[in-house]
Amino acid sequence: MCGRYTITISLEELMLFYHIAESRIPHYQPRYNVAPGQAVPAIIHDGSDNRLGELRWGLTPAWMQPGAAKPLINARSESVHEKPAFRELLRTRRCLIPADGFYEWQTLDGGAK
Repeated sequence: MCGRYTITISLEELMLFYHIAESRIPHYQPRYNVAPGQAVPAIIHDGSDNRLGELRWGLTPAWMQPGAAKPLINARSESVHEKPAFRELLRTRRCLIPADGFYEWQTLDGGAK
């Protein structure tokens, strides 16, 4: 399961690829180390057009106390429809998170990452 990802295309390329007329991201820059908890570009379809904005990476389900645990950052596609944290959101609240790469940090001998 990935814990970091990259989005390295320009804002213009992103808007062209997803047919977006205007962006609501004031200071977009390509990024090579997007981490959980950060604001990330997201595409939302509003019923007629695609919109580009920012969302915070991570989910705190309504039943979880804020700050009690780390927000959820990923789910297995095979079982996401069964999990209480994702079940209703999967039906009603979807978006696209554009990415062109993903990776996990690895600890090497000597503690270097």
